[in-house]
Amino acid sequence: MSKGKILLVGFGPGSGEHMTFRAREAIEESDVVIGYSTYINLVKDLLRDKEVIRKGMTEETDRAVEAYEHAKKGKTVALISSGDIGVYGMAGPSYEVLFQAGWKPGDDIEVELVPGTTALSSCAARVGSPLTHDFCSISLSDLLTPWPTIARRLDAVADSDFVIALYNPKSGRRRQQIVEAQRIFLKYRSPDTPVAIVKSAYRDLEKIQLVTLKEMADCDIGMLTTVLIGNSSTFFKEGLMVTPRGYANKYENITGSVKAGEKRGRSLSLGLDGWKASIKEALSTATDATNIEAILEAKAADFELSIEEIFLALASSEESSQDDIVLAHQLEREEGLKAFTRFIKESPNQDSPMNLTIGEKRTGQTQLSAFDANNVCFSDNNIVLDNKEGITANIHTAAIQHIWTIEKDGITQSIWLLDKKGNSLLYTYIRRDS
Repeated sequence: MSKGKILLVGFGPGSGEHMTFRAREAIEESDVVIGYSTYINLVKDLLRDKEVIRKGMTEETDRAVEAYEHAKKGKTVALISSGDIGVYGMAGPSYEVLFQAGWKPGDDIEVELVPGTTALSSCAARVGSPLTHDFCSISLSDLLTPWPTIARRLDAVADSDFVIALYNPKSGRRRQQIVEAQRIFLKYRSPDTPVAIVKSAYRDLEKIQLVTLKEMADCDIGMLTTVLIGNSSTFFKEGLMVTPRGYANKYENITGSVKAGEKRGRSLSLGLDGWKASIKEALSTATDATNIEAILEAKAADFELSIEEIFLALASSEESSQDDIVLAHQLEREEGLKAFTRFIKESPNQDSPMNLTIGEKRTGQTQLSAFDANNVCFSDNNIVLDNKEGITANIHTAAIQHIWTIEKDGITQSIWLLDKKGNSLLYTYIRRDS
């Protein structure tokens, strides 16, 4: 019996001129073609003398099993999908089914993946150049992914200013997911943020809508639609959606001379090295812990980064052996909690030894000043702090994931307790009153 073969074929948007030569060749050389009915119809001109198996929208694993069963009989099977079969496509389920059956590369069944142009690329090409800078994609389908997971991802990318492509934004039964996505994005982005809504790119029923984030959820959106949401720099002009690459950061009027402080072909003055240098330069003027903490928080706020990113920049300092340098050191969690306890209880001035700040400027904070170190209680689950003004703070130790110390001239100035995202839960520093 001849060796069986599974061809996982992505054939692009659906129009013949956008199908790769290998995708066309793979379908033509197959004995059996398996796919969702809409996909089969898009390549019907290539299916003469083929055994064609049509499957429904939610029968992905059935398609993969069917392909495996036919390949075991020595047949060449094309399992087809529009776009790129490896992007929200059939490649993943197919490999899962194969591995579950005990298959591995080199066995009697050969597997080849044929990539194609994915929906976000084809839709972007129809509206201009919205993906010229950093972008990501998220599927709004909650058929297999819990909504809290989807919402957490939407929140992260909205806050991070990515351009985003939303796959599976809406269906006959799933109508509120796009509304929830809009709500999450409006927490971070202007209602006027450009949005492109592209249905059936390069197909006969293609429809393009250029709208704003405020208008997005009210538009005609379905399962054949991809939604492209711009970042803070994306703009509409002359009916096109464009996201700048960033040349204006270095060159006057994009094509002009290099801006002062920048060099052609070199990292920006606020590239990685320059950014670290700016933090160290600001801290070089600090005279005591009060100044240090204020500068650290200000830099985190200016760059819209977690405080831990500022600490990591300091921790990588090449000047660590010099005097008068502010340095950050990360401690193991248990060691750090013990150090935090000692730092408070061994403070030389028990009447008003230090300040505690809960949170950070970016997220809002409460300051406990002039607290009595004897009223700090530690347990396995909580840190409870009371100050003389009757304010109590309760920090759950389970939320503490990272602990850092800030040192100057080899002396610990402050200790920071951070959450898993590197944001400050609580920090304390020695206050030197005049």
